[in-house]
Amino acid sequence: MTNVAILTTEQPIANGRYAIDTDALSPMVSEALYWEKYYSYPDINYEWNNGQLEVVPMTDYAKYLMYLWLLDVLRDFLHVQPLAKIIGLEMGFRLALPTKTAIRKPDLGLVLHTNSVSLGDHDRSYHGIFDLCIESLSDSSQTEIDRDTIIKRAEYAAAGVQEYYILDENGIETQFYYLTPAGVYQPLPRIDGVIRSQVLPGFQFRVQDLYKQPAPPRLVEDPVYSAFISPLYRAERLRAAAAEALAEEALQHAQQADGRAEQERQRAEQERQRAEQERQRAEHYAALLKAAGLLPPS
Repeated sequence: MTNVAILTTEQPIANGRYAIDTDALSPMVSEALYWEKYYSYPDINYEWNNGQLEVVPMTDYAKYLMYLWLLDVLRDFLHVQPLAKIIGLEMGFRLALPTKTAIRKPDLGLVLHTNSVSLGDHDRSYHGIFDLCIESLSDSSQTEIDRDTIIKRAEYAAAGVQEYYILDENGIETQFYYLTPAGVYQPLPRIDGVIRSQVLPGFQFRVQDLYKQPAPPRLVEDPVYSAFISPLYRAERLRAAAAEALAEEALQHAQQADGRAEQERQRAEQERQRAEQERQRAEHYAALLKAAGLLPPS
């Protein structure tokens, strides 16, 4: 979200920091001074465009929710397919373009592990070119809209950013670009309303979901997301399903064991009955023999 602000002269304030004097035209600011003073300026988030400071305006809640939803989906994908690092938090990168130099701070930047310039754990700026940039559209003025949709699009394409996503909560300027071999941006195809990234094979999302922002339990059942969304939740569901299957198997084994035990009980009862019949028959014959005097008296 980038808004051009003509740098104004600064007035020192009591604590030794500076305030912006919006009534005075500023001089150009060198790149060295930008890195030294304005890149991590405490109160205002600045980008730098060929000597001109540009203020990155604050977001609103609707923009934040849209951005956050996509970020969560992307983080889930990278948890399952760890292909890249993602960074926000006002981290900038330098674009040395044919006609100018700019320093931009995309709302989100992604660095593939295959990128020739790695992102270090303690880097405060990225020293290469992001593979994917996401900007949440600044739309307070047409100048701001043009900044994201025209100027930064041209800058990112010229610098070699492989994909560029613009998120517009109003659905007017939302677009998803990929860089062609000719070095120009073309919209990623929308097949059945689904965007499929080329820089992150397997990463996909439904454009309308950016506005509806369905919760993860719903996405788990959605074939667009089911391969990667909410990996911990899906793992827990799989563990629960496996435990349920084991319990069902144990119950079946117990029932089978009970059935075998019942069969054994029935066989034992039949043997007992046969033994009892044999005993009674033997006693009957013995009584007959005794009555006939064929057995000695007991």
